[in-house]
Amino acid sequence: MEIKSMEEFESVVLKSKEPILVDFFAVWCGPCRALTPIINEIETDGIIKTVKVDIDNVREAAIKLQIMSVPTLIIFANGKPLDMMVGFRPKEELIAWIERAKKSIKR
Repeated sequence: MEIKSMEEFESVVLKSKEPILVDFFAVWCGPCRALTPIINEIETDGIIKTVKVDIDNVREAAIKLQIMSVPTLIIFANGKPLDMMVGFRPKEELIAWIERAKKSIKR
């Protein structure tokens, strides 16, 4: 799912009851395009819910979260950023990172 507005970001990401991985990307970014199928597989495999945010279309979210480069991945839990990763990573590394982050969530 791609977030199209700040209002949608707030309702889908910040009000989520479950952990959510936000992929901040840009259409002109090569590493972002390479990461997309991996992110899709991670969601399809049921590891974590994911959404995409185009920094050129939802600038307010990118500015608020101080996104300086893409791709930037942020795991949100209980409406707050839990952990961040910048740049392309292989699937296995992303899964390990996600699992570590999920274990640290206080319910």
